Amino acid sequence: MEIKNIEQFLKYYSRIKQRTRRLLEIIPEDQIEWTYRTGKFTIGDLFRHIANIERYLYAETVATNRNLYNGCGENYAKGVQSILAHYDKMYAESIAIFENLTEDDLQKKCKTSFGTEISTWKWLRALVEHEIHHRAEIYLYLEMNGIKTPPLFGLTSEEVMDKNDEYIRGTSKK
Repeated sequence: MEIKNIEQFLKYYSRIKQRTRRLLEIIPEDQIEWTYRTGKFTIGDLFRHIANIERYLYAETVATNRNLYNGCGENYAKGVQSILAHYDKMYAESIAIFENLTEDDLQKKCKTSFGTEISTWKWLRALVEHEIHHRAEIYLYLEMNGIKTPPLFGLTSEEVMDKNDEYIRGTSKK
């Protein structure tokens, strides 16, 4: 996917963010700092990481070519409601940077903290891929804890199969 128009990208990206955010709203307070192994991201770390890296790495690189990312510990936000507020704040700050990008800006190169030059639109695409990667981890963490998650696009795999069975049997509701 090539990003040529920032308004279209931001509309698409807002849906990505909403699907991630709704997961935070279903996590019990006593599970937010759960991890499967000491030294690995907790559920809370994953949300703080998504928020912080979006703002302090991706948005800052677009704006200034600097990396201000400095981790994702509880010092940024502790507890579900605090993490939710932090997630929303980092997103709003990032959007304030992204929405000023012109079509020409999207084609220009930005310099990552690794010294690599990359087209800004490709950098934004990497941002989306990064969030989706960590959202998948969150889904797995929640499943490991028996927390029922919402289907990504409306139906679960089982519901899709049931609908297919209904269709084959001719009992589907049209």
